[in-house]
Amino acid sequence: MPADDPGLLGKAIGAVCRTVLWLSTGVIFAILVANTVLRYATGSSLQWANELPELLFPWLVMAGVVIAAQQGAHIATTFLMEALPAPARRRVATVAWAVVAALYGTLAVATARMLAIVHHEKSPILQLPGSITYACVMLGMALLGLLALQSAWQAWSEPAPAGHAAGQPAADKPVPTAHW
Repeated sequence: MPADDPGLLGKAIGAVCRTVLWLSTGVIFAILVANTVLRYATGSSLQWANELPELLFPWLVMAGVVIAAQQGAHIATTFLMEALPAPARRRVATVAWAVVAALYGTLAVATARMLAIVHHEKSPILQLPGSITYACVMLGMALLGLLALQSAWQAWSEPAPAGHAAGQPAADKPVPTAHW
């Protein structure tokens, strides 16, 4: 999804993901610094200091993935879409974004079904359930699906370029292109 007008939904998703990104980075950094200082100062370390960063790192990565998708920063192959005229591009983009949203939704549902299975797997020291890391994948896929639906709506509701109805050439306004 292009970053020019994220809308209310996009702004909310971006704010949540940036918060998760900054919090997880800060906590991981603080734990690693504290553990390193403790190791050099006393020769011992915090036993749980390896587990918490392992649990937080997937949240950091998934937040970054969602932000990158929101800003259109993923690699995209767009030459076929650019070869289409604007009306066809809008229809193809709408269908493509809808398919992408359905696939992200499928992944979110599949991950949600796995939560019950991995919930009983506990981390060795903190005894935190394995569902914590799977939940970030589920939420990330759901957020990516919402962003894809928003892009589908934007592609569908984009007005025809001026002069297009009269058969005159007009500058094509960019249509959100699906990242695949």
